[in-house]
Amino acid sequence: MKLLYLDCFSGISGDMFLGALLDLGIDERDFIAELKKLPLSGYEIEIKKALKKGIAGTDVCIKSSEHHPHRGLKEIYDIIDKSALKPEVKKISKEAFLKLARAEGKIHGKAPEEIHFHEVGAVDSIVDIVGSCILMDILKPDLVVSSPVNVGSGTIECAHGVLPVPAPATLELLKGVPVYARGEEGELTTPTGALLLSVFVSRFGPMPEGITKKVGYGLGKKDRKNPNVLRAVLMEVEGEDLEKDRVLVMEANIDDMNPELYDEVMESLFNKGALDVFITPIIMKKSRPAVKLSCIVPFDKKEQIADALLMETTTIGVRYYEVDRCKLERNIEKKETPWGAVRVKVLKKSGKLVRITPEFEDVRQISRSFNIPVLKVYNDMLALLNEKDE
Repeated sequence: MKLLYLDCFSGISGDMFLGALLDLGIDERDFIAELKKLPLSGYEIEIKKALKKGIAGTDVCIKSSEHHPHRGLKEIYDIIDKSALKPEVKKISKEAFLKLARAEGKIHGKAPEEIHFHEVGAVDSIVDIVGSCILMDILKPDLVVSSPVNVGSGTIECAHGVLPVPAPATLELLKGVPVYARGEEGELTTPTGALLLSVFVSRFGPMPEGITKKVGYGLGKKDRKNPNVLRAVLMEVEGEDLEKDRVLVMEANIDDMNPELYDEVMESLFNKGALDVFITPIIMKKSRPAVKLSCIVPFDKKEQIADALLMETTTIGVRYYEVDRCKLERNIEKKETPWGAVRVKVLKKSGKLVRITPEFEDVRQISRSFNIPVLKVYNDMLALLNEKDE
């Protein structure tokens, strides 16, 4: 399968993304021809080879005579809808702007349709975003993976005044994404760059195992102490037939809490966003029997779970570390049975059914309602579901 890996060691912006993809060998004439299908005027695009700290790459410069007009979501949708772009490019472009409007709306306390984009509403930013969708449609990778993202630090001046780096919209779009700030001060990842990551990237982590086919470098505009480039690596990897993601494991050792409290604590952790919660018996110092309370947690729930562990248990500290997961595809469906509708977990691998299992809470409810042993209900349910599947 064809995998695109984005190495964001110096962040990412719209023009860096365009440059990196074009540097992989996409014909710029094909790109420009598609871009001209967008009913926009008042801009010029310059694509050239250049150097950044000794690294050769592609520099994309979009020059606009506009002075950052405030376009709303509807106006941008109209521009995209009136274009002669492919339907799939229109669809992903509109989804990108909707995602951006939702992020901006959350920051400013407005509905997405009320948002008027400032810098991102200008012609050059529209070209960045729609142009990126065009290039991804030309490249057609089967999977996009990114490194953790260097976001930068310090402050930046924009239409809203002086803002911290990463900018609020950037940080909102990067929720759940591993980020860090390293190197000199400045904005390394822009809102447009963060948006493109949120639209196209399936997971974040180290470069996967595979065969490197092409490498492209997209050049940023500012000269920095370190190379201001985005590296794109096109790889051939073995087909991935399992879903994969990256999560946190958060845990605490507890030896002095009333065991009656654990059930309530576990329910609270699930309600606050933990994906799984489990307890392991351990022996601590001075041979004290204890438990290790562990949670599997999405990145954006780290603070809530840490706070819950510290405030709702007797622990005085929480450990956490990142792990990779592979998992079966899972959907919850309703199936009709002689006892009524029952929720079932449908597990698949590469779209093929692996197994169907009934939700235990529904099984227990049937057991109580019909006064049938729970084991018999469960076994009968499994047999019925497997029979239906065949």
